Amino acid sequence: MSATKRIVVFGGNGFLGSRICRAAVARNWDVTSVSRSGAPHWSSVLGTNTPPDWSHKVAWEHADIFQPAQWTSLLSGADYVVHSLGILLEADYKGVISGRESPITGLMKAFSSAKGANCPNPLDRMRAEHTSEPVVDPPKNASQLTYELMNRDSAILLAKEAARHGVSVFGFVSAAGGAPVLPSRYITTKREAEAVVAREFPEMRGVFFRPPFMYDSSRTVTIPLAMMMAAGSAFNGLTGGVLSGFLGAAGTKPLKVDTVADAVVEALEDESVSGLVEVPKLEVLAERAWRKSML
Repeated sequence: MSATKRIVVFGGNGFLGSRICRAAVARNWDVTSVSRSGAPHWSSVLGTNTPPDWSHKVAWEHADIFQPAQWTSLLSGADYVVHSLGILLEADYKGVISGRESPITGLMKAFSSAKGANCPNPLDRMRAEHTSEPVVDPPKNASQLTYELMNRDSAILLAKEAARHGVSVFGFVSAAGGAPVLPSRYITTKREAEAVVAREFPEMRGVFFRPPFMYDSSRTVTIPLAMMMAAGSAFNGLTGGVLSGFLGAAGTKPLKVDTVADAVVEALEDESVSGLVEVPKLEVLAERAWRKSML
């Protein structure tokens, strides 16, 4: 009998992260989630206030990604580490998704300034300042969270610690593309993280997931958005992708969030999967995971 696999999911209490934890529990893995708030607010991720049965098999840990002393010990003995953190808007994007804040207000905040533009990645700062640790200035509050910090620097920081602890596989949840209404830095910081982690930590099998827009009935606002994006994807297909550059993720077929989560866990376990995992491969992996669950 093979030893139980151990996975640590940073951002495991989020929309996708919680489903990754669920899929890992289904494989009888030892699962730890790390986030600032610990266990999820179930109403926002599953649409219910009642924790599902599988959640009791997850260790919901509190830690700040920008304070490594709070979480590095959790990496010891881990087979897989997943970075499922990030921000869509440099604003209260969760408030936008849940309806607490209007999309217009969120977009105005997102475009109010290029808060982190031209900020070097933490490994470049480390070399420039002749230190032995990545240089990251932790945000003092939510208003200081930028694409550079959340989408890029936190991933590089986590990858460095994962490599130092001998983790064999590092998964990074990136994105299929931007969208006409999002600043370009949203996707460029994701791409920078992919490139730096792949280049700097070759001892780990890096798997970079590029999911499209994800939807689920637990977040009712995602359903009409998914329908619009499915229409955009169909139009893009009929026109040979002529508007791919403009539509970004809006021109890519949306996927159910559970589909992406199943694909992530399947890819982590499959030693033949490495590098970029685009939407078609996500669907193949999810289908394979589903077939295994039927055995």
